Amino acid sequence: MKMMESKNKLLKVPFPNGGTFLYGIIGNPVKHSASPYMQTQAFHALGINAIYVPFEVKKENIKDAIKALKVLNVKGVNVTVPYKEEIIPYLDEIDEDAKIIGSINTIKIENEKAFGFNTDAPGFILALKEEGINVKGKNILILGAGGTSKALSYILLKEGVNKIFVLNRTFEKAKKIENHLKSYGNIEAFELSNENLKNFLPQVDIIINTTSLGLKKDDPPIFDYSLFSLNSNLVVVDVIYFETPFLRAAKKYNLKTVNGKGMLLYQGALAFEIWTSKKAPIEVMRKALNEILK
Repeated sequence: MKMMESKNKLLKVPFPNGGTFLYGIIGNPVKHSASPYMQTQAFHALGINAIYVPFEVKKENIKDAIKALKVLNVKGVNVTVPYKEEIIPYLDEIDEDAKIIGSINTIKIENEKAFGFNTDAPGFILALKEEGINVKGKNILILGAGGTSKALSYILLKEGVNKIFVLNRTFEKAKKIENHLKSYGNIEAFELSNENLKNFLPQVDIIINTTSLGLKKDDPPIFDYSLFSLNSNLVVVDVIYFETPFLRAAKKYNLKTVNGKGMLLYQGALAFEIWTSKKAPIEVMRKALNEILK
């Protein structure tokens, strides 16, 4: 089957047939995901007969969902919130980095076995590099202490940062990340408070928001954003893939900002390469992502 692509339009995706491979994304909710469009365009850009669909799964059905994927010969899936950690016990093998991180966002299914990977962490580094940001030797402040915080803390330590400050409103959760990763580098946990931010912001190079605050219009500020004035060289990053109030506030102080769209792109590209053993068509995926996120 030949597919035509103009300079201005994405590929037209053909109807599935008896030889179509199936991929998808597991989460709850998951209907909002941009990945189905982005990944399906990537498959067809390389002439791979495959589609990618959302699977909204209830928490009590996670184990059965993995069994079903094997039975139905699904080739691979991404995993999104809230199951990146919960799904691990039901996998057959896990990549070494993913074991350390304790979070899975990509599963490859082969010979009725489910293999788990984390592409969020390396995808984040690739997104920063594309923005011209080198993390080696830098001081990093991370807001939040969930799975994403742990994944980014690990990969940043692996990339040779000088120190990571993990700040979370519930200090005990941040402390767990410190204890889990302190053997890999210099990482310290603190309570998320305006007072601590006042002390730390002048001495860090990059601040990263991994919390979900900013997804909803009525979410409260993460902290007193006037504190951005304490560091004119600060790089401000949010893993949410649109411009949040956190980023808009940083722009008022003329700080460099980066949203999570690049991370979304590159984690998806790395997952594509795990599934297919082919180099991901980055520009096709970027174009699809930009179109769907409009």
